[in-house]
Amino acid sequence: MEEAIKKADVLIEALPYIKKFHKKIIVIKYGGSILGEEKIRKGILEDIVFLNFMGLRPVLVHGGGPNISSALRASGKKTEFFEGMRVTDTATLKVVEEELQTLNELILKEVSELGAMAIGLNGKDKNIIQVEKKKAKVDLGLVGHIVGIDNAPLLEELKKDKVVVVLPMGRGKDKKTYNVNADEVAANIARSLEAEKLVLLTDVKGIMRNSDDPHSFISTLTTEEAKGLVKDRIIQQGMIPKVLACIDALDNGVKKTHIIDARTPHGLLLEIFTDQGVGTEIIK
Repeated sequence: MEEAIKKADVLIEALPYIKKFHKKIIVIKYGGSILGEEKIRKGILEDIVFLNFMGLRPVLVHGGGPNISSALRASGKKTEFFEGMRVTDTATLKVVEEELQTLNELILKEVSELGAMAIGLNGKDKNIIQVEKKKAKVDLGLVGHIVGIDNAPLLEELKKDKVVVVLPMGRGKDKKTYNVNADEVAANIARSLEAEKLVLLTDVKGIMRNSDDPHSFISTLTTEEAKGLVKDRIIQQGMIPKVLACIDALDNGVKKTHIIDARTPHGLLLEIFTDQGVGTEIIK
């Protein structure tokens, strides 16, 4: 009986959030090595399907870096990175798109098996993700910087209560296809949809003041505090683009952003539907 009452208490705690977020859009970015781990992926997709059945409107943007790197290695092609961005020639772009398409289809299949309707959208199609060639100190090749989002195809599918799964490619005015960073795609889609939340799933607990001290975890940050931590190099490496994506989203109409550990069982639900949360929230 006590166990049943505890479960009821959890549902009652979630009720105000379910009411508050009904029909609201939540953009979730999921990628990296954790996307390839079946048990973790299925747990995340269960959470996303739960959000969908609770009346929220989830958009999932996925990456696929490790899968792409493995496929390139298998083909004997060397992978080059500059400041965290993959240098992308025509042959590399073909592998990137093939691997992302395979992952997209896998996610759609697993969401469908969990009982929700889902649709995959390639950002290069229907003019969804509009890009120009990204400028850097070296020539990155076919790497795009987002200049616009046409959110009409996304909204059309969300209104049908589908889980929308976005593949992060873009198209330029030159009609070329470009590889686009998935964090950047998620932030720009969240902005264009004026999403209630942007959630970035990663393989760390969240933001730490000291990466060697588990007690230095920060549960809430303002955008100004986050900028200060980037400037002071407390936030480093792969966390920098995630934090900058959150700041950009918050500066352009998104209500709240979250960085959470995908390995925490049902971390997505705990972050959205409980008072405590499990990750770092960055707010205006």
